Parts: sequence; C-alpha cells; structure tokens
Amino acid sequence: MTHIRRGLPAIGGWDGLLALVALVVILALLIGWPGGLLDKADRAAYAVCHRIGDRSYFVAGRQLPLCARCSGTYLGALAGLVVLAARGHGRARDLPGRRYLLALGLFFLAWGFDGANSYLTLFPGLPHLYEPHNLLRLITGTLEGLAISALLLPVFNLTLWSAAGLAEGADARQPSIAGWPDLAWLLVGGALVVAIVSSEWDPLLYPLALVSGLMIVGLVGAINGMLLMVLRRASAAQRWPQAVAPLLGGVALAMIELTAIGLLRAELTVRLGLPF
Repeated sequence: MTHIRRGLPAIGGWDGLLALVALVVILALLIGWPGGLLDKADRAAYAVCHRIGDRSYFVAGRQLPLCARCSGTYLGALAGLVVLAARGHGRARDLPGRRYLLALGLFFLAWGFDGANSYLTLFPGLPHLYEPHNLLRLITGTLEGLAISALLLPVFNLTLWSAAGLAEGADARQPSIAGWPDLAWLLVGGALVVAIVSSEWDPLLYPLALVSGLMIVGLVGAINGMLLMVLRRASAAQRWPQAVAPLLGGVALAMIELTAIGLLRAELTVRLGLPF
C-alpha cells in the first residue's frame, strides 16, 4: 500500500489551495455568465472575436460563437493536437525542422494575407485584391490553427513536464512534426474541420459551439498554465496529477481575462460607437 501511495502524487499544500481557489472561480464565472450553454460560448468568443454576422457561419439558424476565420483557428488547433497525439507526438518537445517550419510559416502567411484583404473591405472605397469569402476565411483560419498546434505542443511539453516526465513519453525526443506524413495528416484533419463547419448541418450546432467555447478557454488557459509553471519551474510535473493545479489556475485566469476583455469591448463599443 505504501508503494502504491508513493506512486500516486497527491495535490497538497499550495497546489491544493491553488486548485481549490481555481475551481471556485471557474464555477462562479460559469454560473455568473448569463444565459444557457450557447450564450456562455458566445460570451467567451466575444472576448477574442468580432463576431460580425456576415463573416460567420450559421447552424440551425444560430450564429456560431466565432467568425469563420476564428472558427477555423480554434477548431483547427484542436484538430491539429488530436492528429499529432494520434501520430504519437503527444509528448513531443522539439519544434519541427526548418522545412516544416517554412510550411507552417506559409500557413500563417495565407492567414495574414487573406485577413488583411478581408479587413480592407470594412472601409468603403479602399481597394482590395479580391472579394472575401467565408470559405476562404475558414480555410486560412484552419491553416493557422494547425500551425499553432504544431508550435504550441512542444513549448507546452517543455514548460509543463520535468525531464523525468518527458522521458516517460516514447515520443518525447521527436519534434511535433517529424516528416511529411505528419504534415499531410494535419492537412487531412484541417480539411475535416473545413468540411464540418462549412456544412452548416443543424445537428452540429451544440458540438461546434461548445467545442469552440471550450477551445478558447483551453488555449488561453494553457498559456496561463505555462506561465504558472515557469514561476514554479523547480517543481515541474512528472505526472498529470502534479499538473492539475497550475492548469486549473490557468483556466481560472483565462475565464477572468475573457470576462474582463468582453466587458471592456462592450464598454468601448457603447462609448465610441465602434466595434472592437
């Protein structure tokens, strides 16, 4: 029994207190955010996305929480993480090689180029290269999301896990993208995201809306969690139970940040009469 207890790290001390406070904050904000589940997803999205109606997809007559481009970004990031984990790179700690970084750079370039062209159309009279389209926004956003997943995963692993924790992953010494097949499968995952969102199939409303909202909180929370881990670097995690407290803390901070940003955007919109 003693051997079993030693093998299962417990959450105690400051970590236990952090986890408890984080859970209270998360539950309080979840309850405090008005409306049902779809409204709460909309509220999370409003902090990071303009949510312009004609630049968004509608499912079952309801606008998705994120615009077409942001839907691609967050759902593409999720698809990328799932594909990389399925390909055996879940604990990868190295960035992709230069040739693959170049490909990811092109993904970002396509996202930025199409985004800039689309932004120009918000101002009547300004020239733009081509007429924007939600499908293009979705595709370029998805490419950006795939690139984010391939870059964020190794940074997350290096920040979260101690050397011992990384050593337990058979894939730890591999980059997140180890070859062209990995990149090809990422594109397959991205193509599925594009097909699913652009289908606007009515039964997908709740899955797409809720997953979008969770991904917003999850990605921002992961970044916050990494910052918390940096502050306690000497005690980086070896097992998932040891990572619970900083990750919960990161999620709680994310929800506070999203709430504050949403309130600020709403206030600026009312006061200045401009969308933010």
